[in-house]
Amino acid sequence: MQPNMQDMMRSVQKAQQELLKAQDELAKATVEGTAGGGVVTVVCTGNFQFQAVKIKPEAVDTSDMGMLEDLILTAINDATKKAQAMGESKMQNSMKGVNLPPGLGLGF
Repeated sequence: MQPNMQDMMRSVQKAQQELLKAQDELAKATVEGTAGGGVVTVVCTGNFQFQAVKIKPEAVDTSDMGMLEDLILTAINDATKKAQAMGESKMQNSMKGVNLPPGLGLGF
C-alpha cells in the first residue's frame, strides 16, 4: 500500500517546523568550553557563534604565550564539540514522532 500523499506532505511540513524550532533553540542555547582546569573558558551558542572568552590571571605568563594560545584553542575546540553534540541531540529529538516515508530520513 502506498503512503497517502496528503499524510506524507503533512509529515514533511511537521518535520520542517520541528527543525526550524530546533534551530531557533540552538541559536539561543549556550555551551562553555574550558581548558587548563577552567583557567580559560569560551562561550558559544549551539550554532557556533562564539560570544565570550574568559581568561583567569593565573593563565597569563608573558614568558610563555604559546601556552595561553594552546589553552584558548583547547577551550574553543571543547566548546565546538559540546555545541555539535547539543545540535545533534536537539535535531534528533525534534524529529521524534515525525513519520517520514522511507528514504526521506534526514541523515543524523
